[in-house]
Amino acid sequence: MEPNKKVNVKDLFLNLGAIVALYTVVINLINLLFAVINSAYPQINNGYNYYGSQSISWPVAIIIIFLPIYIFLMWLLEKGYKIEPERRNLGIRKWLSYITLFLAGLATAVDLVTVLYYFLDGQDLTTGFLLKVLSVLIVALGVFMYYISDIRGKLNSSSRKIWSIVTFIVIVSSILWGFSVLGSPRSQRLVKYDEVKVMDLQNITNAIQSYYSVNGNLPKDFVEISTLNYGVKQIDPQTQKPYEYIVKSATKFDVCADFNKESMNNGREMSLAFPAPYGGTSWTHPAGRHCFSQSIDPNMYTKFAPVR
Repeated sequence: MEPNKKVNVKDLFLNLGAIVALYTVVINLINLLFAVINSAYPQINNGYNYYGSQSISWPVAIIIIFLPIYIFLMWLLEKGYKIEPERRNLGIRKWLSYITLFLAGLATAVDLVTVLYYFLDGQDLTTGFLLKVLSVLIVALGVFMYYISDIRGKLNSSSRKIWSIVTFIVIVSSILWGFSVLGSPRSQRLVKYDEVKVMDLQNITNAIQSYYSVNGNLPKDFVEISTLNYGVKQIDPQTQKPYEYIVKSATKFDVCADFNKESMNNGREMSLAFPAPYGGTSWTHPAGRHCFSQSIDPNMYTKFAPVR
C-alpha cells in the first residue's frame, strides 16, 4: 500500500465528476418526486393558491443523462482500484466521500426535525407533506448507507451490483409514477398548449377592458382592439385559428377557445391561470370549446359612467 500516493489529474476529475453527477441525480430525483406529489396531493390554502402544471421534463431529462454518467465514472474508478488498490486511499476520494456522508446525514436530520416540528406545532401532517418527507428520507439514507459502507470497506462487486439494481428500480419507478400522474410527454405538451391559450385569453380580456376605459364602449371585434396596438395574440398557437370574441351586451362579452384537457385534478380546482379572486374570474375549463364570460363594471370608469 502507498498511503501517500499523489493525486493525478485523472483521479481528480474522475472523483469530482462522479460526485457532481451523484448530486445532480439526487437533487433532480427529489425534484421529480416533489413535482409528482404536488400534482397528486395539491395543497390548498383558502382557495388562494395558484396551481400551474407540474412539469417533470427537466428532472427526468437530467436524470436520464447524468445517471449513466455517474455509473460510467464509478465503473472507471472501480476498474482502476482493481489495478491499483492503493488509490482507494487517495485524499480526494476520502474528502469527497466524507463530505457526501455529512450532507446526506444533515439532510436526514433536517428531514426528521421538520416532521417533529410540524407535529409539536400542531400543524396538519398532510399526505403530500409526509410523502415529501419520506422521499427525502429514503434518498438521503440510501446515499448515506452506500458511502458509509464504501468507507468501511464492506462493499464488493456483488453488493455494488445490488445497490445499482435497487437504485435503477427506484429511479425508473419514480419516472413511471410521474408519467402516470402527470401524463405522457405528449399529454404534458397538450396541457402547455392549454396554458398558453388561457394566458392569451387573459391578455385579450385585459386589452378589451383597456379599450373600454379609453372609448367608453366594447370593441366590436379584434380589428378594433388591434387599432390601439395592444399587441395581444389573437391566434390559437395549436390550431392556428382565431380565438373567439363575442359581444353579449354593452358591458358583457365572452372569450372562447378550444382546450385539450380539463383543468381539474382529483376533484380540486387546478386553474391554469390566476383564479378568483385575482381579477374576479376563474379560468378553469373543461376539455373542448369553452367560453369565459366577462363583464365590465361601468362604475370603475367614472369618465364614462352614465349621468343619473
